[in-house]
Amino acid sequence: MKNLILEKLKQKKEYMSGEELSQLLNVSRTAIWKHINELRNEGYNIVSSTKKGYILAETPDLLDSRELRIPKGQIIGRELVHFNEIDSTNNYAKKIANEGCQHGTIVVADRQTMGRGRVGRQWESFSSEGLWFSIVLRPDLEPEYIQIVTLAAAVAVVEGILENQGIVCGIKWPNDIILDNYKLGGILTELSAEPDHINYVVVGIGININQDKNAFGDEIKNKATSLKIHTGKRISRVRLLESILSKFEQIYSELIQGKTKEIINIWSKYSVTIGKEVRIIFKGNEYVGLAQAISPDGKLIVKCNDGEFREISSGEIQVRGLLGYI
Repeated sequence: MKNLILEKLKQKKEYMSGEELSQLLNVSRTAIWKHINELRNEGYNIVSSTKKGYILAETPDLLDSRELRIPKGQIIGRELVHFNEIDSTNNYAKKIANEGCQHGTIVVADRQTMGRGRVGRQWESFSSEGLWFSIVLRPDLEPEYIQIVTLAAAVAVVEGILENQGIVCGIKWPNDIILDNYKLGGILTELSAEPDHINYVVVGIGININQDKNAFGDEIKNKATSLKIHTGKRISRVRLLESILSKFEQIYSELIQGKTKEIINIWSKYSVTIGKEVRIIFKGNEYVGLAQAISPDGKLIVKCNDGEFREISSGEIQVRGLLGYI
């Protein structure tokens, strides 16, 4: 009933009396008043007038299905699960993926208590000032091409931010989103697969949106940034999420069509890694060299100082002059 009242107020876009609402929805005016107050407690600015009734003056930046607008025909984001707080959106996404949830389902949380980055690191996502979400995919791909999914997700994020805010971000191989030489976000891709078949992929995305500089802990405060720090203004998380999901839908379609070369080319356009000196830490070994290109299956090709060309599929990559690598 509460959501029906909200829809009526959104549709009307002007004052509606309690009597009109009660007649439309066949409930008492007391029930209307009760649900209006519940909506107000959730952040909806509903103005009341003794003579005119109720009007929706402002909607909150809520990451739930009532506020997320998914275009007709778009699959990514059509099904949404929202939590005020959860340990990890990736963990829950894997759970429902194993239970058979629909391709394109997203899990969104205002706060994560156990958010994870690459190499098992903790990702700071305690506040409701960022975007923390996971997407369940069921691609018809061989497991060896899973890295392309991560590259595609990174492209969707930077192009979604560009469309929504006009801000050009960079991508550090394979999964870091970079702004002003600081880390803005990251991507964690996990999968369930057979030797020749992917059961599902979960793409976890975290982006710092409205944090102030003092919101970051001592360990990362000199490495992290947010869109608000860059722009000086608050940004709608839900509108940005819409843009990213729309871009994800487009690039995922290209991925399934086998247009991996095109995806790699777009990724390379935003890369802050290609053409730079990098330090690679992999299985206890360290290499320094020049990042050359991305292989057809998403690996980083590096010409190392020992003269060898190496294709890197995982490990820690540090780019000279970026995030503390001087």
